[in-house]
Amino acid sequence: MSDAERTPPDDEFAALRAEIDQVERDVVGHVEPGRWAMVIAVGAFALLVAALLPWVGPYNGWEVLLGQASGEHRIGLLPRLFAASSLLFGVLLSAVTLFTRRWGLAWLCALGSAFSVVHGIWAVWSRQTAVGDAPGPGAGMVLALLTMIVLAVQWLRLAFSRP
Repeated sequence: MSDAERTPPDDEFAALRAEIDQVERDVVGHVEPGRWAMVIAVGAFALLVAALLPWVGPYNGWEVLLGQASGEHRIGLLPRLFAASSLLFGVLLSAVTLFTRRWGLAWLCALGSAFSVVHGIWAVWSRQTAVGDAPGPGAGMVLALLTMIVLAVQWLRLAFSRP
């Protein structure tokens, strides 16, 4: 056989190899949340409900997040930081990750949720140790903290599940 007769099959093999490599890269970058997807989705919904409940005194989570909670109750930075991180990582990024199923985003959700748990513990602590007759943490803040703990565990389990 001459070189001219071998070239077309070699080109076909090279194209097939390139296609296989592309499929492999796509598969490696995707995550299948499986049974964890429902727990994460319910957790994101629970965070939205927690944002509607009182966090500090009469102010709900949305008001704390947007800085509308002022007056006689001095809220401080930690509850606002927790409200922002919990809604960012627990709702927004979780939804994007479940839709796109990207592995890197799953790790970002895992680490961000764990980061938000630390913020939540600080926020609850800051409200419990407030000076004077300042109100303690409300039901919404406690629910958000418990939900972020569940989400952090689920995202970490999903991130570490890759062989």
